Amino acid sequence: MNSNRIKLYGTLTIGVIAFILQFAFHQALAAQWIISILGTILALIMFIDMIKVLKSGNFGVDLLAITAIVATIALGEYWAGWIVLLMLTGGDTLEEYAANKAKSELKSLLDNSPSKAHVYQGESIKDVDIEHVKVGDKLLIRPKEQVPVDGIVYEGNSSVDESSLTGESVPVDIEKGSHVMSGSINGEVPFKITAEKIAAESEYQAIVKLVKESETNPARFVRLADRYAVPFTIIAYIIAGLAWYLSGDPIRIAQVLVVASPCPLILAAPIAFVSGMSRSSRNGIIVKSGTALEKISSAKTMAFDKTGTITRGHLVVQDVKISPDFMPETVYQYAASIEQNSSHVMAEAIVDYALAQQIEMKDVDDVKEITAEGIVGVIDGHYVKVGNPEFVTKYPVEKVEGSSVYVSIDERFAGVYSLVDEIRPEAKETIARLKTYGFNNILMITGDKKETTEKVASEVGITKAYPSSLPADKVKIIQTLPKEYHPAVMVGDGVNDAPALALADVGIAMGYKGANAASESADAVVLKDDLGKVAEVAKISDDTLKVAKQAVLIGILICIILMLIAGFGLIPTIIGAMLQEVVDTVTILYALRARSDNL
Repeated sequence: MNSNRIKLYGTLTIGVIAFILQFAFHQALAAQWIISILGTILALIMFIDMIKVLKSGNFGVDLLAITAIVATIALGEYWAGWIVLLMLTGGDTLEEYAANKAKSELKSLLDNSPSKAHVYQGESIKDVDIEHVKVGDKLLIRPKEQVPVDGIVYEGNSSVDESSLTGESVPVDIEKGSHVMSGSINGEVPFKITAEKIAAESEYQAIVKLVKESETNPARFVRLADRYAVPFTIIAYIIAGLAWYLSGDPIRIAQVLVVASPCPLILAAPIAFVSGMSRSSRNGIIVKSGTALEKISSAKTMAFDKTGTITRGHLVVQDVKISPDFMPETVYQYAASIEQNSSHVMAEAIVDYALAQQIEMKDVDDVKEITAEGIVGVIDGHYVKVGNPEFVTKYPVEKVEGSSVYVSIDERFAGVYSLVDEIRPEAKETIARLKTYGFNNILMITGDKKETTEKVASEVGITKAYPSSLPADKVKIIQTLPKEYHPAVMVGDGVNDAPALALADVGIAMGYKGANAASESADAVVLKDDLGKVAEVAKISDDTLKVAKQAVLIGILICIILMLIAGFGLIPTIIGAMLQEVVDTVTILYALRARSDNL
């Protein structure tokens, strides 16, 4: 049992004993002494805790509560003192419950972490701890089980649930050659994988690490809320002092202080930020700290990498120019048939283009791929080349700007494919949404060429583009942003983005591909292949900060109103002590609104 519950149960027990002594045996003095001793001990414990807080550089906001307890006991209002103790220990327990409730989505990742793997040893299977799985081991994934490590399917077809990793609820079909992530949950059919990574480097463990970081990083706004406690405490003491001076009744001190609850300052902001982090996790984004949420909310600049972030990082055919000497279907068929045998990134785009047009592939003989030049083979007796223009034909051909692949049939130029890195369909809408959230300075920093970079930036509505940027250039661009453009957020997905992600006020990694270097450098990680999640986390940040501020200010306002009323002697100490916890409950419940997606 934790210390907060022990304090709560102890306070309740002492209260019951005191109640029986006073009202059953008419021993009021004994009841007063029991409560007074309990109050003194707990006030001393709280005072020691407050000193520790002060040493850590924060203001001890429990000072008001300690003063209220001491004042009520010293003035003989011991039952009011007991109610303050009960409400204070109950408030600590409620705070702990609220924080745990808000963290539930984050903790579910830790609770469901895979621990065992079924490893083939010859023809037999042995269950081992996932820490003992080595790269290259053959594993069996049974129905309804979690995938223990990242791997490649080598036998079987099934569907897996990746919702705990990506936030996407639709199962993903897998077959031989498919990549599966650790933490995915298998469907109804067993399949076998070859371990691609050890457990510590697999996707699920990387996310677990991010979750642990998100739980241990405090938010700066919490310290800001603590600073509100200084003027609030002074106001409370001034009202209590004036009430005593003007009335001549020292009881007014206790009446004012028992309603001067510091809990809105202690609880509201951190609970709101943990709730916002929980909401982000539920929406497929891990935010490592409340500070990151606050900075995103106040940020002026959003800088994007291009490849894999604004674009898919996947080439597609934009256009095909066919020589008048050949039928288009013939060129598509021959080019795709031969490119099926190539490992080049452009080959996949040409094959996909033919398949989309329902072109049937043909058998290819005498295939030979020449690095950095192209691939050659024989189809239906025709000599086909696909690759660079100088490789496919000795005759001059009209060259196409950008990424292109040339085709020749029997040494005659047959056509040229123009390829582009496909812009994400959600990119333009995402940029537009970010502008509505106050990001008026939106940049794209990329290593790609100027023409391609400016074209992509123009299509999606990005303010300024920086082409041909190496990792060091990205860092320099972020560093040299004018002060008025900070805080600045950087969004990227690759190892080359990691330095800029770490340097920016907030780094957001597109981590759905398992880009661990980028993810570890970032303050937030998008777990789904959806750029729109960047705009979503911006909205969540705005909502969270608004709820945090509102919860703090609502609590302070209610307390000040109650203190003024109590200063006129209109609120008895016992009633005031009860009202204190009403204020606490209101602020905590209001702060928990940050968990909702319907703000």
